[in-house]
Amino acid sequence: MNRRHSAAAAITLVCALAVLAAPVQAFAAPVSPAPEQPAKPGKKSLEEVREEIEALYRKAGSATDAYNLAEERSKKQSGEIVKLAQAIVEGQAKIADLKSRAGAQAREQYRNAGMPAGAQLMLSGDPQLFLDGVSRARQGQQAAKGVLGELNRTQEDLETYTQDASTNWTKLEANRVKQAKAKKKINAQIAAAKKLESRLEKKERARLLELEQQAEYKSQTEWLSSGALKEINRGASASGKKAVAFATSQIGKPYKWGAVGPSSYDCSGLTSQAWAAAGRPVPRTSQEQWRQLPHIAIKDMRPGDLIIYFGDATHVGMYVGDGAIVHAPRPGRNITLAGAGSMEILGVVRPDK
Repeated sequence: MNRRHSAAAAITLVCALAVLAAPVQAFAAPVSPAPEQPAKPGKKSLEEVREEIEALYRKAGSATDAYNLAEERSKKQSGEIVKLAQAIVEGQAKIADLKSRAGAQAREQYRNAGMPAGAQLMLSGDPQLFLDGVSRARQGQQAAKGVLGELNRTQEDLETYTQDASTNWTKLEANRVKQAKAKKKINAQIAAAKKLESRLEKKERARLLELEQQAEYKSQTEWLSSGALKEINRGASASGKKAVAFATSQIGKPYKWGAVGPSSYDCSGLTSQAWAAAGRPVPRTSQEQWRQLPHIAIKDMRPGDLIIYFGDATHVGMYVGDGAIVHAPRPGRNITLAGAGSMEILGVVRPDK
């Protein structure tokens, strides 16, 4: 069978790194089941149910990305607030010290009837003492100005730190609100999808899975037929091999929204952790991966590159070679291999360009 023009719905990987150098099993079409019986009047067909469930999980994926981004920003804001709090404490201690030094100088002048010791020496009839007095007076004035100047600068810094901390706290609270809304939306979408599936009989659920596989197979076949793999023959980089090895070693673990391992992952949790393991940290969410990482033409893809899916960039998989990706599909599914063209491709990004 011509490997580059066969389709992928169920792909078997012999070992994690085999996809980089060794032949991969040919993509096989799912077995065609018996024709689906027409739906009863007023009842949705299984295909309509499949499309509705898929739409719900797509919406949940979009909300998951919003949640993950808000959580990432909240962590960043929390870290900045901690740093600012430390700077404020240090600034307050410094101001206390400077005020103490300024007070000591003021008390010294008071004890000398408002006249610095250097000035008193200037009144002496001894020429040498007079010159020493001039020098000490200048030093005293400079020291006093230095303390007051540093005190003013430190107070200004402290005000800035306080304002920044207040601004970051406001952002943190706003991100927490976003997190709560996104989490509520995710739970609602997943619950609705599960409810639809729970109403199906065992045979219908099996048929639903077959319809899902058929839809992926059709999309993959069309992608391959377009000649997409014609020029894709590049080998992985050293870090790309590490990323692929990590991602493929997670195959079989369950999808869980918001998870970054080690027992479960969501789609961008898997890709971000795989590249972190390869020593190249990438943004946490698929949307940020699409926005921040260098874009690559599909014909220039190599194993380790990330394929971003759908117009809103709400899904991501890692290309492993021979027209396949490893990805965490959705709730209720495990990390698996699939055809790279089995979903709507938005574009490709390369973390180690």
